Amino acid sequence: MLKIVSILALFCATLFAAGDASFEATKRELNVPAIIMFFIFILGTLALTYWAAKKTKSASDFYTAGGGITGFQNGLAIAGDYMSAAAFLGVSGLIYLKGYDGVIYAVSFLVGWPIILFFMAEKLRNLGKFTFADIAAYRLGQKEIRTLAAFGTLSVVVLYLIAQMVGAGKLIQVLFGLEYEYAVILVGVMMIIYVTFGGMLATTWVQIIKACLLLTGVSFMAVMVLYAYDFNFESLAVSASQSHEAGESILSPGGFISDPVSAISLGMALMLGTAGLPHVLMRFFTVGNAKEARKSVVYATGFVGYFWVIITIVGFGAIAFLNSNEGAQYFVDGKLFGGNNMASIHLSHMLGGNAFLGFISAVAFATILAVVSGLTLAGASAISHDLYSNVINPQATDEQVVKISRITVIIVGIVGVILGIAFEQQNIAYMVGLAFGIAASANFPILFLSIYWRGLTTRGAFLGGLAGLVTAVTLVIIGPIVWVQILGNTEALFPYKHPALFSVTVAFVAIWFFSKTDNSQRGKDEKELFRAQNVRANTGIGSAGAVDH
Repeated sequence: MLKIVSILALFCATLFAAGDASFEATKRELNVPAIIMFFIFILGTLALTYWAAKKTKSASDFYTAGGGITGFQNGLAIAGDYMSAAAFLGVSGLIYLKGYDGVIYAVSFLVGWPIILFFMAEKLRNLGKFTFADIAAYRLGQKEIRTLAAFGTLSVVVLYLIAQMVGAGKLIQVLFGLEYEYAVILVGVMMIIYVTFGGMLATTWVQIIKACLLLTGVSFMAVMVLYAYDFNFESLAVSASQSHEAGESILSPGGFISDPVSAISLGMALMLGTAGLPHVLMRFFTVGNAKEARKSVVYATGFVGYFWVIITIVGFGAIAFLNSNEGAQYFVDGKLFGGNNMASIHLSHMLGGNAFLGFISAVAFATILAVVSGLTLAGASAISHDLYSNVINPQATDEQVVKISRITVIIVGIVGVILGIAFEQQNIAYMVGLAFGIAASANFPILFLSIYWRGLTTRGAFLGGLAGLVTAVTLVIIGPIVWVQILGNTEALFPYKHPALFSVTVAFVAIWFFSKTDNSQRGKDEKELFRAQNVRANTGIGSAGAVDH
């Protein structure tokens, strides 16, 4: 750990020692301060991975860091997981582009956390081991539930991964002058190294360090923006509306989400999807007991809430600053260089010069690496723990399970790189919105009802969850983004960009219907097991760490 602290100190020293160059150099030549900070961060995290690899001996170490993370540390790590490229680059870019409607994203992302705090956190810790499928499979059929959960997890992971890859590719393209494809490949290689060797322990500490750096960086940006307007947000909003081509309409809803169905669907996806994200749910198994799990959510909610307030200021600051005469240097042929996702990166250069640009860029890169590591670990656990060790080979040893995990990490990394290149032009906040929609449709209904509804059966959970997953994925494919913008068709078969309102409804109704009509002996036995599950969920009796309650 001393080595890691030394590296971080060197990181900070380099930040303020770096010289300043014109922004033209960052567009067309190598940005030396940014490159120095990138490599210092990479070396630091590789040292962290080496340290974690020596401590990762078992499957429990690989997936949950041995359950030795404290509530505060886990809260920071969860916030780090949640403050992704979509949060920092995508939402600030959406606010820059559409104003008020971008803020709707931020609010919707936040309000999912009370659901986790009051309904999920304690019961997840008491019932689970490595993945959220452990909870759903507690009294239901292992084969059916774990297979469905694995496919739901992989669907969410892949969509979320695309968003991070696009953000990373654009970031490195802007700063290093690298081709977009090479930038995405670089991120894929780094992600594979982190997760393959360091597991959850390395991923957790990368997320903690990155969360601290990101909160510090965006706080400085917000203070500098407000300082220019005498710390008066109203003045900032007026200035932004005057400089934006849409005028005062950016302070009103309707620029991006133009009808009630889309607004409700997006809000439902972001609220319920938070409680169905596999890489976030995994984090509740890294703490020692349910009390620490609850603490984790409280800390995470505080950090995330603060972050969204700051991002709103940064987004409106980007509108006011980048659309000024001084901001003209960041445009090429009338378009923001690197696209709207790079608005906060360009703003950092205006506020703090090349040195601060290098810092924010390195933090953004750290953000992406930390999140893709957590996502990849969730995907690997779905394949190795849910499918391999519980369905295919129940007698598998820890060594075999971890080996399968590491192979899966490489495969997921390759898939992420390929899809990241294919979806280059998409706004990353939108891509994450799709991932949340699938999580809300496939994962959340099964997880929630398995905890709270006695009448749930394997038949209902499997068929209903499958219906939600298939509906969500199908509506995404035939919707305006994929069907028209990606596949090149003239008109979408499904008119709405966000399908959650429809797919979540399908999932809950199908789960209820198929469970109610299940009169088999197996279904009756599963309903009887609910009482024992409920006792453990509320008391922790029988779970790891129960003695600490």
